[in-house]
Formats: sequence, C-alpha cells, structure tokens
Amino acid sequence: MPDGKYLVAALLVFVAKGDGNISEQETSEMMDLINDHFHIGSGESLALLTGALEDMAEKSDFEQTLNGLSRALSVAEKEDIALMMLKVVAANGRKDAEEMEKLRVAADIIEIPADALHRAYDRYFEETQT
Repeated sequence: MPDGKYLVAALLVFVAKGDGNISEQETSEMMDLINDHFHIGSGESLALLTGALEDMAEKSDFEQTLNGLSRALSVAEKEDIALMMLKVVAANGRKDAEEMEKLRVAADIIEIPADALHRAYDRYFEETQT
C-alpha cells in the first residue's frame, strides 16, 4: 500500500505533468522537495517519482488512490504539500495555466481547505520575495 511519501511524489508529478511534460527543472525541484521534506536520498526520491509517474499512466483509479491516502493528512500537512506543488509549478520559470489547473485539481483531490491553500500561497510569496 502506498504511503505518505508516495502521495507527495504522486501529487508533485500530477501537477508537473499538467502541461504535458516534465521539465528538467521540475524534476530537479521535485527531487529536492522530496529529499528535504522526508530526509531521504536522491535514489529513493527518484524511485518514488518514477513509480508515481508509471501509476498515473497505468491506473484508472489514480485520483481515488490519492484521495484515499490523503485522508490521514492534517490540514498543516496539506498546506505543506500545497506549497511544494506551487514550487513545482514555478520551477521552470513560467506559470503554465495547465499546471495551475492541475494544482487546483490536486488540491480538490486531497481536499485542501481554501484557507490552507491561501496560506500556502502566502508562504510561497514570502519565501520568493526574500
């Protein structure tokens, strides 16, 4: 059964692939975020991302799986995940409409409350302005 690490990797891949492909910058950002968040090595991060990408392509119930996994998350954890998804969207220096839409869909899938999503945006802008 997939766990929290898988859930984060899958959500990041889901958002990054929103414009149809995943750039080198997005891959690097996803790996850094997973490494830092879970204190794991690059090999494990890459395996998580690769597994999530394969599952997204193969499983028709991928979104249901993500929703089910997300039920154990606190609001604070969901806010942290929203912040990570924002960083992936911005990783290649552009704000793609498709990726922003996937971020919205991902937020709906894991039921991120609107106020937590707004706090994630605030945190993102605070971090990038300094």
